[in-house]
Amino acid sequence: MPAAMFLCICLPLSAAMAQEPVDTAQDIIQKQIAAFLRGDAKTAYSFASPTIREKFPTEGVFFDMVRKGYAPVYRPGNFAFGRSKVEGDMVLQEVLISGPDGKDWTALYQLLKQPNGSYRINGVHMVRAAPGPEI
Repeated sequence: MPAAMFLCICLPLSAAMAQEPVDTAQDIIQKQIAAFLRGDAKTAYSFASPTIREKFPTEGVFFDMVRKGYAPVYRPGNFAFGRSKVEGDMVLQEVLISGPDGKDWTALYQLLKQPNGSYRINGVHMVRAAPGPEI
C-alpha cells in the first residue's frame, strides 16, 4: 500500500516537472513577442542569452536585427506553439507564425538554461513552412 501511494504522488509530479521547462520557454517567447509588438526593445532584449548579447551588444542593435531579419517574429499576425523538445539544459520550441505578409512560417526557438536557473533565448531559426521539419 505505501508503494502504491508513493507512485500515485510521484508520477504526476515527475510529469509536471518534465513540462515545466516547456511552459517556461513558451512564457518567455510570448513575453518577447509582446515586447516586439509594443516596441519595447529593453524588455525584448532581456530575454536574449549571453551569446546573443555578445553578438548584439545593445538593445537597439538587437531590436534592429530582429526588425530587419525576423519580420514574422517582430510583427506576427497570429502565432501558436507547436512541438517542443527538452534536451538537458536546452529547450527547442516550435512556433507557427503567420507573418505580416500573411505567409506561414515556423520559428524554431532554442532556449538555454542559465547558471542562475532561468532560461534565455539563444537563437531562432526561421523556416518558410508550417509546420517545419522535425525538431
